[in-house]
Amino acid sequence: MKNLGKVREKPESKNLQDSGNGDVYSLVLHNDDIHTFEYVIESLIEVCNHDTEQAEQCTYLVHYKGKCDIKRGTYDYLLPFKKGLARRGLIVTINS
Repeated sequence: MKNLGKVREKPESKNLQDSGNGDVYSLVLHNDDIHTFEYVIESLIEVCNHDTEQAEQCTYLVHYKGKCDIKRGTYDYLLPFKKGLARRGLIVTINS
């Protein structure tokens, strides 16, 4: 596993209706064969503000099902989370 360093950047907390047209999207984390469970859990906690239990559950779902919706909200709300996880090398998409 590559050491990408710790990214402490967290997006501002916004209400789901703060921006955009109000449509609700899903931030989806996809499985890969590169990152460890610990790395993904740490990333979800630090970037997405998940608690430990939520991060662990999402990580196991990604591992066994191939992907998991990790956050929901407007596109503008989800974009900073997507960028933060992508900076860590994780595969994430925003789906409608």
